[in-house]
Amino acid sequence: MPPLAIAVDFGGTKVEAALVEDAGVLVPGSRFRAPTGRVGAEQVAASVVSVVRDAAEFAGGRVIAGVGIGTAGPIGAGGTASPLNVPSWREYPMRELVASTVAPIVGDVPVVLRIDGEAIAIAEHWVGAARGASSLLGMVVSTGIGGGLMLGGRTVPGRSGNAGHIGHIGVPGATRRCACGMLGCVEAVASGPNTVAWAREQGWTGETGEQLALACADGEELALAAVRRSADAVGRAIAGATAVLDLEVVAIGGGFSQVVPDYVDLVAAPIAESDFPFVRSVSVVRSGLSGDGPLIGAAGFVLRPELVG
Repeated sequence: MPPLAIAVDFGGTKVEAALVEDAGVLVPGSRFRAPTGRVGAEQVAASVVSVVRDAAEFAGGRVIAGVGIGTAGPIGAGGTASPLNVPSWREYPMRELVASTVAPIVGDVPVVLRIDGEAIAIAEHWVGAARGASSLLGMVVSTGIGGGLMLGGRTVPGRSGNAGHIGHIGVPGATRRCACGMLGCVEAVASGPNTVAWAREQGWTGETGEQLALACADGEELALAAVRRSADAVGRAIAGATAVLDLEVVAIGGGFSQVVPDYVDLVAAPIAESDFPFVRSVSVVRSGLSGDGPLIGAAGFVLRPELVG
């Protein structure tokens, strides 16, 4: 049987691990999840170890080609991670932690760590909504906002591995300070927690993104205004990125991108304001892989090395 990859998706609220086949599909029953977030470094590490160990053991002796990790960034040299929304991890040796967890179970296999947006880009190009596109941006709209680039059919990690970090470019007129230290970043305006925070400042009484989604479904105008504000910021960031990179497709995944059924359409609306035909022509699509995309893309770091820049 063809070898499998262990895929890891690390974000601001949870970490997941699963086994992925060489066709780009998850092995049924192999997906495991644990919380991350604003807790101590040891608790976060314990969550990572738990899900990675469970996925490795689920392989049941099948050959493992390697481990692919897609993590919220920024990332650093040597496989370290400093996820902005996990403050207890700064330059944390994540690749080393995962490698030491899997080695006793599946042997000494390659472990590749990249930012989560790059995983989205590979997944969408490989088996998703941007299949075959050579110039694309994969985006995550969730607890944070991340991105990863593919140009000329290969990912573009950049000098430090953090290229595509679209969540930390500025939105015109925005003044909220971002956790990265800058004013008016897309993430500070449009992420799930920051959208909820803005809605509460306007008088909305809910507390979570899930409650915001329910309020939108009920037609509450304040909740809908908050989501439109989020989507507008994301759309303007995409227009700017397209002006620089001449993108063909932008594929959007992540939990908050599903807060309303037409979120992607709302994102596309401000892009249509551009007078540049090449900007207006960018295709903004919802991830074709639902919540599986980050894991499939992380596996692609190992199973589809020809796509990795």
